[in-house]
Amino acid sequence: MDIDAFVATHQYSWARLGDLTERARKLKQMSPHELDELVGLYQRTGSHLAHARVAYGGDEAIVGRLTFLVAEAHGILYAQRETDVRRAVTRFLVVTFPAATWSIRRFILVSALLTLVPWLVFQVWIGVSPDAFDLTGDEAVTQAYIDNDFESYYSSQPAQNFASQVFLNNVRVAVLAFAAGILLCVFTVFILAYNGANVGVAGGLFTHVGEWERFWGLILPHGLLEISAVIVAGAAGLRLGWSVIAPGDMTRWDAVTAQGRAVGNVVIGLVIAFAVAGLIEGFVTGRPWPTSLRVGIGVIAFVAFWGWTLVYGKRAAAVLDAEMR
Repeated sequence: MDIDAFVATHQYSWARLGDLTERARKLKQMSPHELDELVGLYQRTGSHLAHARVAYGGDEAIVGRLTFLVAEAHGILYAQRETDVRRAVTRFLVVTFPAATWSIRRFILVSALLTLVPWLVFQVWIGVSPDAFDLTGDEAVTQAYIDNDFESYYSSQPAQNFASQVFLNNVRVAVLAFAAGILLCVFTVFILAYNGANVGVAGGLFTHVGEWERFWGLILPHGLLEISAVIVAGAAGLRLGWSVIAPGDMTRWDAVTAQGRAVGNVVIGLVIAFAVAGLIEGFVTGRPWPTSLRVGIGVIAFVAFWGWTLVYGKRAAAVLDAEMR
């Protein structure tokens, strides 16, 4: 095909590509049909440009024209994609996640009790009972744990490696607590109670020997946020399990599917909380800084998390309700 025939055959599609590109630039937003058409013409004109460079490379006018059209459309399409991604991420952070968390607030209360009650029971029991203290293990091992092992754990690796390890472990626990809810909540209840009891045992050991301040100084900087996030993940699992126990007017499969999509957003959002908790545990908890500073950082993270998930979550839920009306 000679160059005149090539131009005559494709000039309409090139002109249409130019029109759609200009329209997208002015309106900033296009209908799905127009966007599909723009993508198709962009891809087709890109192949025309490749052909023109090989067959008509000496004709700078046609190659230049097609290069300009493809470059302009490329800029519009990728800018649109980046805008859509930013918009989706922003909406998830300010509406979807906090609203989903607010929707399971009653299950968060249950999850908190399942975690904190065993913690309190074991910490008080071991803290005040010599017999309970002796039952925790060999005296030499227990003393080494109190004197050195518990604290040295937080500085046992380079901070970035330790933070990554903690983050991955916390995400694993959260996903397990969530997924286990499908089994009628039983395993989620066990995971929450077990985690709470473990922390309670550690706290009880330190309390028994009069070093409770050192325990809280090491556990609170990262633990306030970390344990909060685990509690919320457990609440998501409990909500999922409750949809099996009491599906309402829906079939159990439909109820689980619907709740899985809804509370699954909670678990996805918690990844951010676990990342922050991991950074605090890796870069703050084990540092030789004043206890007030380390705990203060933990308190700030704690307040920000609950403000985001519950205080702001109530407002986000209202936004979603208004949109659905």
